[in-house]
Amino acid sequence: MATSNSTGWIDIHGHFTPPISDAEREQRWHAMRDAAFLVPAPFQWSPESTIAYLDKAGIAMQFLSNIPKTIDALKSSNDYAASLVKKYPTRFGLLAALPTNNPEECLKEIDRATTELGADGFAVTARYNEVYLGDRSLDSVWEELNKRKAVVFVHPDAYAPPSMGRPSPLIEVAFETTRTVVDMLYAGTFRRYPNVIFVIAHCGGCLPVLSGRLELLGAEPWVPNPEKITKAEIKEQLSRLYLDTAATAPTGLAPALHMVAPNHIVYGDDCGVPCSTDETMEENRMKVLGYEGLEKAKVEAIGRNVLKLFPAAEKRLEQ
Repeated sequence: MATSNSTGWIDIHGHFTPPISDAEREQRWHAMRDAAFLVPAPFQWSPESTIAYLDKAGIAMQFLSNIPKTIDALKSSNDYAASLVKKYPTRFGLLAALPTNNPEECLKEIDRATTELGADGFAVTARYNEVYLGDRSLDSVWEELNKRKAVVFVHPDAYAPPSMGRPSPLIEVAFETTRTVVDMLYAGTFRRYPNVIFVIAHCGGCLPVLSGRLELLGAEPWVPNPEKITKAEIKEQLSRLYLDTAATAPTGLAPALHMVAPNHIVYGDDCGVPCSTDETMEENRMKVLGYEGLEKAKVEAIGRNVLKLFPAAEKRLEQ
């Protein structure tokens, strides 16, 4: 039975795989295993199995993101996700992927995703084809997103090479996220484009734990700081970020709440990827619900905090 649209949770962090052949699925599986990502079988995704999990978990809507590394695959992926939102308008939202190694193509895809695909927001990789989000070549992209007051979901590259024999999704994703957001801070991205609403995956990686260190030491004269970011700006700009709960709730919520207010914690389950199972997602969700550092009403609000950022999606739920 479908979850109630008025009370069900909203998941910012859902992935998907466009239709592929069995041969390509097998090839991807071997590539993952070669990268120490030892998934036991080729991964399969379907909207039907995802909706079945959402119903079981009491999740009304999930925002979909997938960020292929070529422009043609990226656009095709966005098209497919848009078709899913059209088919299941109250169950899925679209975070259109952007190719952030190519500002010109980014701007074209922002326009296409908005005018043709009806995207709710955008999704970017912390390091896309070796270009980090703080790179000044992206100024025109952030300027456009700032004008649109866009919501941008920031996710690390979970398919990066392994480190010390362990796959990237285990801990490297947290470090890449942290490096990227700190670089954006020092590049002045958050200062120049205050209207972009950034949602950072996995409770911001290691960033909340290090936010106090950044505030304490980050504006000291021995730290390279070409944009002259101040101590006060470090605290204020980090506090503006939104953080999702995906795969980090047991130990991630406490430091996250030292960096941002409770209403900037949003629910994410990291659904639709080989490193997540129904069991791990449900365990993480239970850790959110059982968190003792907030009053019960604020814990329950985490499940729908993100909806205020997406008025079009909220309107679909009301229909």
